[in-house]
Amino acid sequence: MTPRDASEPNGSRWSDLDRPPLNVTALRRGLVREGGLWSGVEVVQRTGSTNSDLVARAAGGEAVEGAVLVAEEQTAGRGRLDRQWTAPPRSGLFFSVLLTPGEVPVARWGWLPLLTGVAVAAGLARAAGVDTALKWPNDLLVTVAGEERKAGGILAERAGDDGVVMGVGINVTLKADELPVPTAGSLALAGAVSTDRDPLLRGVLRSLEEWYGKWRAAGGDPSASGLQEAYAAGCATLGRVVRAELPGDRAVVGEAVAVDGDGRLVLATEKGVQEPVGAGDIVHLRPA
Repeated sequence: MTPRDASEPNGSRWSDLDRPPLNVTALRRGLVREGGLWSGVEVVQRTGSTNSDLVARAAGGEAVEGAVLVAEEQTAGRGRLDRQWTAPPRSGLFFSVLLTPGEVPVARWGWLPLLTGVAVAAGLARAAGVDTALKWPNDLLVTVAGEERKAGGILAERAGDDGVVMGVGINVTLKADELPVPTAGSLALAGAVSTDRDPLLRGVLRSLEEWYGKWRAAGGDPSASGLQEAYAAGCATLGRVVRAELPGDRAVVGEAVAVDGDGRLVLATEKGVQEPVGAGDIVHLRPA
């Protein structure tokens, strides 16, 4: 599917007055600056996946670091393990960014999803007034009617040898009857003081620029950059008993006690051993 630019004439883009389109001109003016990270902002009306599009552009030499691609609607958005991510048009923020942290050892690039989570949570706290917790490794949680709900997610994909595309999806104005599953949530349902997507996107991207800059300046060191400490402080998984569903149909149950220097979740199991988990699905079994 060929993305169409959001500036194209299209009466349907104004069909829901509660969900106005993003203002790409204002976004570029607020984000793209000399010496800054963001090199360009493009908003398309509809596409399959902003991650897939940006990975392809990077592979074709059509995108440079700091490229931001935003979709008003994604028809084939993906989460981890190729799970589908769908939402009504203009009901959320669905975007991808291209990062090329060449001076950071590739072994530390695994911190980029966690860094993005910290940045998104900080940006939303400032711009939306919503406390957003992080579920390891890539979910954004909000509280709706006293219950923890998933309001967003992060997906990292390699783009050639020197790049990573970070995709972010955030439910902003979804109403209760629009939620894809009962465990989902949105900023609006969590009591956000603002659901205006333009300042929300600017706030998140400015926060991401700030954290990415700190991390790069520290050579990707999660401790020296403050990232490891910030992630632990905002991680709702730590201190809880969880089940890690691992590749190969293996599962480990234990208390999540730390996020180590490689970004892995460390579980203290009933056998008295600490097992680091680098990849897998995490199920929160009971509150901290």
